[in-house]
Amino acid sequence: MNPSRIARTLCMVALCALVSAPLGAADMSKVIHHVFPAAETGFDPAAAADLYSGTVEQALFETLLTYDYLARPAKVVPLTAEAMPSVSDNGKTYTIRVRKGIYFAPDPAFKGKKRELTAEDYAYSLKRLIDPKIRGPWAWLLEGKIVGLDALAEDAKQTGKFDYDAKIAGLETPDRYTLRVRLNDTDYNLPYVLAHEPTSAVAREVIEAYSDEAGRAMANPVGTGPYILKQWIRSSKIVLEANSDYRGFVWDFKSNDPADLKLIAEMKGKKMPQVGRVEISIIEEDQARLLAFQKGELDMMNMEGPLAPNVLDGDKLKPELAKKGIKLSRFVDPEISYHFWNLQDPVIGGYTKERIALRRAMAMSYNTAEEIKVVRNGQAVEINFPIPPGVVGHDPGYKGGIQYDPAGANALLDRFGYKKGADGWRTQPNGDRLVVRYASRPDSLGRQQDELWKKALDSIAIRMEVQKDKFPELLKLERQCKLMMRTASWIADYPDADNFMQLLYGKNIGQNNNACAKIPEYDKLYEQSIRMPDSPERNRIYHDMTRLIEAYTPWRLNIARYRNMLTQPHVLGFRKHPILHAEWKYIDVTPKGISGAPRDQ
Repeated sequence: MNPSRIARTLCMVALCALVSAPLGAADMSKVIHHVFPAAETGFDPAAAADLYSGTVEQALFETLLTYDYLARPAKVVPLTAEAMPSVSDNGKTYTIRVRKGIYFAPDPAFKGKKRELTAEDYAYSLKRLIDPKIRGPWAWLLEGKIVGLDALAEDAKQTGKFDYDAKIAGLETPDRYTLRVRLNDTDYNLPYVLAHEPTSAVAREVIEAYSDEAGRAMANPVGTGPYILKQWIRSSKIVLEANSDYRGFVWDFKSNDPADLKLIAEMKGKKMPQVGRVEISIIEEDQARLLAFQKGELDMMNMEGPLAPNVLDGDKLKPELAKKGIKLSRFVDPEISYHFWNLQDPVIGGYTKERIALRRAMAMSYNTAEEIKVVRNGQAVEINFPIPPGVVGHDPGYKGGIQYDPAGANALLDRFGYKKGADGWRTQPNGDRLVVRYASRPDSLGRQQDELWKKALDSIAIRMEVQKDKFPELLKLERQCKLMMRTASWIADYPDADNFMQLLYGKNIGQNNNACAKIPEYDKLYEQSIRMPDSPERNRIYHDMTRLIEAYTPWRLNIARYRNMLTQPHVLGFRKHPILHAEWKYIDVTPKGISGAPRDQ
């Protein structure tokens, strides 16, 4: 070989090494102390559905697509994909190229070999979402959409075994790095789905090595993301450490918001991630979280409404906190909080006029304005439309048909036979005792919600009992249609109305339809809406669906909360993203006392 060819070969070898090697190991002395107000459930993307588990999954696993860190409104961009999908066949075929040289974190399941991410990993992971054995909460993302996938799931229901090796036309991998998704109908939301953590890539070897009898691997997450799970004490502590095999990236985000200029100057050009360790504590009590932040034991936290007077002066930080360098990232979350009734419950469920009247009366008895003032300390806005601010399809001018009206609620109950007995409490129309059981968490917010609902139901002479359970258990019971009534929240998985309107779709009972409602007119409109792009025609359908929610009253829409993310002075580059929840790979920290503003002593 001549010298010039040797030189070229050496250059190519060096270039390949540069491309495949991590950009720079994170600094293990840099630690972020974070907090969750409720417990996680586990870290299998196909099986976990709560916000807190999903936040951790975003750090451990990777989807094909993600969101630009600073772009507002939220903008989908490639993550493990080389580029945005190539779309053909009138929006029914998506072709995605997976980047070469991405590797899973080392694990014994790989038998000592370095395991590269491939297109087949995504095909396998998508199939898991609809495997009936797993009983996952995310089947609705794909049901009825991918050619041949529903038939595969039906076969599994008959045989008891999902055939992951079966070839279907809707999920093809023509080569190692190409995934082709064929849809039954045009789906304008597929890019959002491919940016949502349930569609993260998992390795089949890992699932087969660690899954339980239901096919779930909740305690052994192995992904290609920037962090690995180092320690997990259930409902208490989660520790993540930087993945030494992660490829890294250079921080180079842009923004048109002048408020981001300082953040960009802090971070531009840095090799990411910088933070080597993330320690997450689960602290359910509001005051305990605030005290931990004030003592410098937490680097970042969301300041819930009950704590707002301690840190906020209107919509800004109190001057004494701002002087210390504490930073605030604040906006109305793309979420809805709502009260739901179980439409399968033998006392308050059903679709007869008297049962609808009972639920409507309870909805009319509840004073949302009082909750915002007393419980949320003004850190929420009342919503009458099921699509929240910041989400495509939101209508800020919609006037809800159910308003606070205790007198009207009492008249409605009188009219439909819910008479008051000698003890002053109402009975069912057949004379049986009437008791409504409200489920809530055993924390300060749960106790305040109990009090508000007790006051509301007292005003219409309905007895109320309280059922207390931890957050993960409440999620489990509501999916089994075993709760009578609860207050729930849903924060956007992706910024489109479909993500919220699916919450009452009949086929989503056991997944996200916690009211266990099956309203044929609603289902028909929903199925029509998901085949339409954002348009005035689709918005009219959403209005019709909202009127059906009011007519049958499976819900009482309530509020969307402000998110008040506080960070200590030494945290750099943080801006709360409306969809992403694990911003740790985008931020940096400086040692105590070097951040330009002193850390609390």
